[in-house]
Amino acid sequence: MKQVRSMTYPYVAWISVMIVAPMLLIVLYAFTESGNDVLTFRFTLDNFVRFVTDRVFLAVLWRSLAIALVTTVICVLLGYPVAYAISRLGERANTVLILLITMPTWVNMLVRTYAWMGILQDEGVLNTFLGFFGVGPVPMLHTSFAVTLGMVYNFIPFMILQIHTSLDKLDKNLLNAAADLGADRLHTFLRVTLPLSLPGVVSGVTLVFLPAVSSFFIPKLLGGGQYVLVGNVIESQFLTSGDWNFGSAISLIMAVIIMLSMYVTRKADVSVASAGKE
Repeated sequence: MKQVRSMTYPYVAWISVMIVAPMLLIVLYAFTESGNDVLTFRFTLDNFVRFVTDRVFLAVLWRSLAIALVTTVICVLLGYPVAYAISRLGERANTVLILLITMPTWVNMLVRTYAWMGILQDEGVLNTFLGFFGVGPVPMLHTSFAVTLGMVYNFIPFMILQIHTSLDKLDKNLLNAAADLGADRLHTFLRVTLPLSLPGVVSGVTLVFLPAVSSFFIPKLLGGGQYVLVGNVIESQFLTSGDWNFGSAISLIMAVIIMLSMYVTRKADVSVASAGKE
């Protein structure tokens, strides 16, 4: 037992330094304002009041939630058919296709986003292709379309992998039983496959929505600074304005929203799993 405890010490130290300490500093800055002395802090709620009473900041928050929701919905609509099709193939084809889906994630997300800038610009690959048909150039870069496309491209592998894992674990005997009872493919999918795969969908929603709502470099690069999300506001408060107190307050608000989202998805996951067992 002592040996097991001693093995956890490095992890506890790492979590304390890299996660707990920064979060405590964010809380400290969010609920205080700096005095003339750097080490002097005064408790205040003005940072939170400033955010919730400013229509500009609230509009940015709602825009962030909206684009994260749209990204999640698109990832579900595109990711589920892909995951379902892959799960219906043989083991070898499964392995190859899952490998192809995960390969882009081996490249840094920032590099992949830069690549989309080259594809979507007026002289880029996509507009060059459209030019062969006498169309364009169509302005796509620095638009909401570009931001949504970048979000979906970067996060859809997580959705596909979660749904595929859920479908891959599905007991095939249940499908055979449904067929023996006279259910066609559509009814088997709606009554058996879909309900039992919903935990994977819920997990995928969590892995897509949470990073999408707080992303800052995708809208910065593909939106060109014209499509500001809450992540960009936090970044500007820390790096440009130097208002760490207000930036920490926004970060804390987003942390609460993310934790509430995780709680809701967790409850939904438990409910879906219980319904599936019944």
